[in-house]
Amino acid sequence: MNSNANLKSSVSVFLVALPLCLGLAIASGAQPVSGLIAGIIGGIVVGYLSNSPISVAGPAAGLTVVVVDTIATMGGFPQFLSSLIFAGLFQIAFGLMRGGMVGNFFPTSVIQGLLTAIGLLLVFKQLPHAVGYDVNYEGDDSFHTLTGENTFAEIFHGFQHVHLHALTVFACGIVFYVIYERLNKKKSRFATMIPTALATVVVGLSVNSFLGFLMPDSRLTGSHLVQLPGFREFFSAMTFPDLPALWSVKAVTCGLTMAMIASLETLLNIDASDKLDPLKRITSRNRELVAQGVGNIFNGFLGGLPVTSVVVRTTVNVSAGGNAKSSTIYHGVWLMLSVFLASVLNLIPLSALAVILIMVGYKLCHPGVFASMFKKGWNQFIPFIATVVAILFSNLLTGTVIGILVGLVFVIRTNVFYAIVMVNEGNNYLIRMQKDVSFLNKSKLREILLTVPDNAYLIVDGSRTVHIDFDIMETLRDFFEQAPSRGITVELKKSTSAISPMFMEELT
Repeated sequence: MNSNANLKSSVSVFLVALPLCLGLAIASGAQPVSGLIAGIIGGIVVGYLSNSPISVAGPAAGLTVVVVDTIATMGGFPQFLSSLIFAGLFQIAFGLMRGGMVGNFFPTSVIQGLLTAIGLLLVFKQLPHAVGYDVNYEGDDSFHTLTGENTFAEIFHGFQHVHLHALTVFACGIVFYVIYERLNKKKSRFATMIPTALATVVVGLSVNSFLGFLMPDSRLTGSHLVQLPGFREFFSAMTFPDLPALWSVKAVTCGLTMAMIASLETLLNIDASDKLDPLKRITSRNRELVAQGVGNIFNGFLGGLPVTSVVVRTTVNVSAGGNAKSSTIYHGVWLMLSVFLASVLNLIPLSALAVILIMVGYKLCHPGVFASMFKKGWNQFIPFIATVVAILFSNLLTGTVIGILVGLVFVIRTNVFYAIVMVNEGNNYLIRMQKDVSFLNKSKLREILLTVPDNAYLIVDGSRTVHIDFDIMETLRDFFEQAPSRGITVELKKSTSAISPMFMEELT
C-alpha cells in the first residue's frame, strides 16, 4: 500500500473530522474537548485494533440524542462516563459472542440507500454553512435540528441571511476544488503532492484574509470559523468518570442501551465502508465490535464521547486515496496535535470546509446512483428509495431501520411468490419448489393446488429443496390422498441429493 497516499488522505480526513468532533460534542451537551478526545481515540486506538482498511471511527451524530438523554439520566457528564465504560465492556462481549453476524443480514439495497442518503444530507446540511448561516452544529443528521428548524427550513432561512463574505469564500473554494481535482486526475505533480482538501482550506483561508483586509467589517469571525480549544484549555476542560457511579444499576442499563445502539450503527457503517472500498475487502464485524468497545472504554476513562464507525469520514478517506488503516491512525495523531496549532486552525472558515463536504456528498448521491438502482428492479429500488427518504426525514439510525423493514417485506414477498411455481402444457402440470419452502408459502401452495384440474397429470419437483416446513408437507400429503378421487395422477420427482425425506431417492 502507498504510505504517502495514506498520509495525504489522513490530512483530508482530519480537516473534515475536526469541526465534526467539536460540533457533535456541543450538540451532545458536552465540552468541545470531549469530541476531540473521541476523535483521537477513534483514530488511534480503534484504528489500530480494527482490521478495516478504510473505516474511520469517531463521534457519531446518531448517538447525540442518546448521549443527551444518558447525561440527564445519570445526573451529569462524569456519571455518564461511567456508563460509557460499561457500554465498551458490552461491545467487547458482543464481539466475543460473535454478535457481528447481525451485520450480514442488512440488505444491499438498504446499505446503498444509507450511502446515498448520507450524500444528500451532506449537501443539504452544508448549504447553510456555505452561505454563512452557521446556526446549527457541524455533523447534524436529523431532520429536525436543535434550533427547531427542519433541514429544508434551515436552507430556506440560510438563503434569506446570506453572508456575502462566506458565499465568496465558498464560491472560490468550489471553483478551485473542481480545477484542482482535474489536475489531480491528470497526475499534475503539484496537485498530487498536496491533498485537495488541504489546498481548498488554504484557498478559503486566504480568500477570507484578503477580503478581510479589503473590508475589515465583513471578515468572518466567531461562529463562522472553526472553534478549537487550545493546549491549556484542552487539559483544563478534560473530565474524568465518577468511579463510584460504576456500581449503580443505572450505569449498567444506560451502558447496555448505548452499546446496542452504537454497535448497530457501527455494523451498518462497516457494511457501507466495505461497499466503498475499491478493493472490496471484507471487515471482521466481531473484531470491529471489540475494537469499538475498547475505544469506548478509553473514552469513558479520558472524558470522550462514544464512537462508532462513521461513513462521512470514511468516504473522505476513500475519496482522498486512503487504502490502509494507517490513514485512520494518522488522522487521530493530527487531531491530537491540533491543540498546539489552534491559533492557525481557528482561522479556517466553515464555508471552506463546506466545499469539501458538499463535493464528497455529491460523489455519494449523484444521479447515476439512482439510475443504477432503478435498473435493478423494484425489489431493489423500493427499499433503496425508502431508506433514502426515511433517513432524510428522520435521522440516520431510524431511517436505516425503516429501510431494513421495507427490505424485509420485499424478501418475504419474493419468498412467498417465487418459492413455488407451476407451469403446464395441456393437461400436464409441473410444480417446482425452490431451495427453501416455509409456512409462509402454505397459502400460495394451496392456491396452486386448487388450480390443478381433474384428470390431470401432475409432477411435484422437490429435488432441489433443502428445507420444507411441516405445514407444507402436510398440505402436500392431504392433496395426494384426495388426488385419486379426482383422477389426478401424481408423480414425485426425487433426487439422491435431496434433503427432504419426501423427495429423497434411495441409492440402489
